[in-house]
Amino acid sequence: MEYQLHTLPNGIRIILKQAASTITHCCFIVNAGSRDEGVNKEGLAHFIEHLLFKETERRNTNQILNRLELVGADLNAYTTKEYTCIHASLLNQHLERTIDLFEDILFHSTFPEDELEKERGVILDEISSYLDQPEEAIQDDFEELIFKDHPMGKNILGTPETVGRLGVADMREFMAANYATNEMIFAVFGDYDIKKVTKLAEKYFGPIPANLNKKQRVQPFVNGNGLSVLQKPISQTHCVIGGQAYPSAHHHKSGLLLVNNLLGGMGMSSRLNLEIREKHGIAYTVESNYTSLTDTGIFSIYFGTDSEKADKATRLVHKELRKLREQKLGTLQLHQAKQKFIGQIALAEENRMSLIISMAKSLLDFNYVDTLDEVFAKINAVTAEQVLEISNEIFDDNRLMTLVFEPKE
Repeated sequence: MEYQLHTLPNGIRIILKQAASTITHCCFIVNAGSRDEGVNKEGLAHFIEHLLFKETERRNTNQILNRLELVGADLNAYTTKEYTCIHASLLNQHLERTIDLFEDILFHSTFPEDELEKERGVILDEISSYLDQPEEAIQDDFEELIFKDHPMGKNILGTPETVGRLGVADMREFMAANYATNEMIFAVFGDYDIKKVTKLAEKYFGPIPANLNKKQRVQPFVNGNGLSVLQKPISQTHCVIGGQAYPSAHHHKSGLLLVNNLLGGMGMSSRLNLEIREKHGIAYTVESNYTSLTDTGIFSIYFGTDSEKADKATRLVHKELRKLREQKLGTLQLHQAKQKFIGQIALAEENRMSLIISMAKSLLDFNYVDTLDEVFAKINAVTAEQVLEISNEIFDDNRLMTLVFEPKE
């Protein structure tokens, strides 16, 4: 995963991954997300992301939206608990046009009141839509459960009450405090020389005044175990089991990624899928996920099933967790798990936008990007003893939370 770096005097870093292609994928990531919002400001980072596309000092909304679409490029953005990301895919000859637009919307947005009110309505509708999807809503409610009384547990979209109160002053204050230039990455995957990318970056991003604010984030504490059952106007029971996990710099991160993939990751041959769907036929979807963050992580298992089958599905999940805690993987089992996971990672490299975003995040978090060989080496270094240690820590009954959405009677 060779790459080239350049840092502008204002702290903005440029990363280039060269590739022989007529298509360019690029992104601009800012180390500012929903966990950085103040009390009663939930949804602010996401609201800003929406409004970046509305009006700048030089362009109106139509000009912003058409700037790339008129040349067939794709422009989008998203907000997470820790990042805001703008990304685009385009033909190579339109890189300067894209950088120009990125600079304009990120540093010269005006947040006009009429556009703010229109977008407030869009976001309120987005919140309502998300609440109508229990398989999505339960994940956010689960994070609120395991990060109780901490900004990490707040919904990225915010609530109708908080979104209804947010104004232009809130947005400018948030950006001044959190859009630090030394915590910004512009990343490019394409067929360019680093000198060309650097020259364009210096032209458009170089004049941006340095903002070197030091981010102060409070690490969440680990809550104990527990069960929460909520009745909802739904037809099936939905369940999430899990808890906090390792942060992104933890020495067991690669091991837990491997365990997660073995247990309920991609593919139909995961242990949970084979046991719950294929053997017993009691859930269409059953999966596990591990997300590492800068100072914590999230591990969760999700399934949805008919209400009369929910207890059995729960017992089967705990049976698989118990097996990982009590039975050390055999040599062949561990080898097969590694080969499967390594193959999936290699295939994922074909998603070039995901790759360049991942590289940018790694540079932001660690000031370093692992090569593919280094990633594989870390996975291959995981031992059966480590898998057992990880399972006994992360899947300990004393730290597992369970959230259930069940149909109203």
